[in-house]
Amino acid sequence: MSAGKQATTGLRPNGAGGHPGPLLFCFILTTFLIFGCGHGLKGSPAGSIFLEANDFFAQGNYEASLGKYEKLIEKDPENADRALFEMGIVYSHPGNHRKCYQKALECFRKIVSEHPNSAYRRDSQMMMLQIQNVIIKDNLIAAQQAQIDDYHQEIRAREDEVAALEKRIKALEQKVFELRTEPVDRVLIEKQNRRLALISRGEVIKTYKIALGGNPVGAKERRGDKKTPEGIYTIESRNRDSEYHLSLRISYPNDKDRKRAQDLGVSPGGDIMIHGIKNGLSWVGGFHTEIDWTEGCIAVTNKEIEEIARLVPDGTPVEIRP
Repeated sequence: MSAGKQATTGLRPNGAGGHPGPLLFCFILTTFLIFGCGHGLKGSPAGSIFLEANDFFAQGNYEASLGKYEKLIEKDPENADRALFEMGIVYSHPGNHRKCYQKALECFRKIVSEHPNSAYRRDSQMMMLQIQNVIIKDNLIAAQQAQIDDYHQEIRAREDEVAALEKRIKALEQKVFELRTEPVDRVLIEKQNRRLALISRGEVIKTYKIALGGNPVGAKERRGDKKTPEGIYTIESRNRDSEYHLSLRISYPNDKDRKRAQDLGVSPGGDIMIHGIKNGLSWVGGFHTEIDWTEGCIAVTNKEIEEIARLVPDGTPVEIRP
């Protein structure tokens, strides 16, 4: 394409009053730079510089490409309008991570104001319109994104407030629980959920995460199988001198357990407790529930067994579910 001939870049309205969309806009820019540069000037110094500028653009070296166009404007003022037009394209190209719409507009405005007879004047006006539309849309998107960021920040602040309130509620519930003197009606142990619940008047008043025997699946059958029993029992005694801080003995084996063991010709075993952490290892705390480590007992932390023992008197029913 050479000065003096009508510039043809494909930048034309899509029908009456329409403008190319963003994807078409990108396509037009790329097509123009790849196929539109250097034509009509082959063999001339200006043509050589245009080709070099286009090569740099194709390589993604936009700064070098712009430098060539600036050099061409100094050496060949007659082709300044074309150089300005292609500089405007480079400045506004989506692939240019340092693109600057304002500099692109400056290039196109110079063509309109300083080169009124340029073949690139009409296309420059079209490009100015396109870029101004893009700037408006970018500003709108930026404003919407800023608003979204504000909403996210507000949500995070509210989440922190909720978490703080939940923490306060939990602390207050614990204080109320510590003031409770009425014993519970029963203890429910759910092996699969690793959960012990204290139940009073049909409502769960507190739950604890527990550890079980090292072989927890299935009901206990014999001594040494490291299974935690399943069935209905009671708390039959307690030991404050336990090797596991404090322990509540469960009335295992019951009649059903004894019969099963008798049928198998084995000893049903015994000494099944709800207890704390082994003496000397209390620092483990709640981490003890990461594995099932007992010989078949139900383990909680030392603080938890103190709470449970205070509200679970001897004779309290205990249900152990699979």
